[in-house]
Amino acid sequence: MAVVSIEIPDEMIEFAMPSNKDEQLKINAMILYPYIQQGTISHGRAAEILGIFKMDLITLYGKMGLSYIEMSEDEIEEELETVRYLKEVMK
Repeated sequence: MAVVSIEIPDEMIEFAMPSNKDEQLKINAMILYPYIQQGTISHGRAAEILGIFKMDLITLYGKMGLSYIEMSEDEIEEELETVRYLKEVMK
């Protein structure tokens, strides 16, 4: 682990000082989340950095309301229709 000094507004200090390891994990996961969204790193790589399993990171993000799948309901339905069609064709 490393200690990093950053400038934040005074009003944020109480939120940036986690009271336990679970809170620190959430903060660190949130620091990495934009890089996952940008495609800079994967969920797997972020989990490695955090020292947890990928599935645990996905679950953590899910509990925080951040979706693993970045697709609209229409896009998901379209993908499912393709799978259904291919299943029928492959019979």
